[in-house]
Amino acid sequence: MKKTLTAIAAAAFAVSGLVAPAMAQDEHYVFISHAPDSDSWWNTIKNALAIAADQMQVTVDYRNPPTGDLADMARIVEQATASNADGIIVTIADYNVLEGPIRSAVDQGIPVITVNSGTIEQSKALGALLHVGQPEYDAGFGAGEKAKAAGVSDFLCVNHYITNPASVERCQGFADAIGVELGNHMIDSGMDPTEVLNKVKAYLTANPDTDGILTLGPNSAEPTIMALDDLGLSGEVFFGTFDLSSAISEAIKAGTINFAIDQQPFLQGYLPVVFLTNLSRYGVIPSNSVNSGPGFITKDNIAMVEEMAGTYR
Repeated sequence: MKKTLTAIAAAAFAVSGLVAPAMAQDEHYVFISHAPDSDSWWNTIKNALAIAADQMQVTVDYRNPPTGDLADMARIVEQATASNADGIIVTIADYNVLEGPIRSAVDQGIPVITVNSGTIEQSKALGALLHVGQPEYDAGFGAGEKAKAAGVSDFLCVNHYITNPASVERCQGFADAIGVELGNHMIDSGMDPTEVLNKVKAYLTANPDTDGILTLGPNSAEPTIMALDDLGLSGEVFFGTFDLSSAISEAIKAGTINFAIDQQPFLQGYLPVVFLTNLSRYGVIPSNSVNSGPGFITKDNIAMVEEMAGTYR
């Protein structure tokens, strides 16, 4: 039936003298992230994938290594390539680990768009069509500039995903903007909320001169909010974070968190699906990568985005 309708539509356009547009081909794309199952931040991207798939009338599979193991992620890229997907959307969580599998997909002729982690330069080197994401070092540097302007000179960067080089870039940019060696100012907090809470409290107790904190997402931000409450330091320490959640929004309104860096994850899920579909059907795709962030959310603009946190922002 579908082929018959397509033929009828094409004939109608031919009779009218117009060029018939390409029709849906039931494209199948695979979105591969580095995130473990426990990382709720990716729910916004999953929501964006579902909306884009519905609007474009395509199929999008979200796949990830359950524990965040990057070797497992590399195998998932290989599996997507072997399945001959119509397109692959993938994070560059670790260039060295993923270079081979991503290049193999490109060499096989599968269109690849990189998102989230990694840089535009790395994306180009891999042969990807473009990158949709946030320059992580630049975002960290921008956060550090705000901290330095507020007088921060002794900070803590709470890294809940230290095996991801992009997370270290955030902390490094923050340190460089302040003008302090990163060194022991970054801790490997892990993702368990209780572990994060205890490590942050231990660090702040051992380093009472700490006047600034950067967390890299809800996994580290939310336990850090509780740690500051427990220590009676809420609102006393300059506190910036990456990403949004309901708890982060409340902390911004309460004055505990000074700002959240929004990389607009919805765009990281939505745009690649639209781009790949337009390429498949019409042979068009943007010639430049897309910087989806950083944007800074503070008390001044939180009302505009808080109702959408965790769903669209």
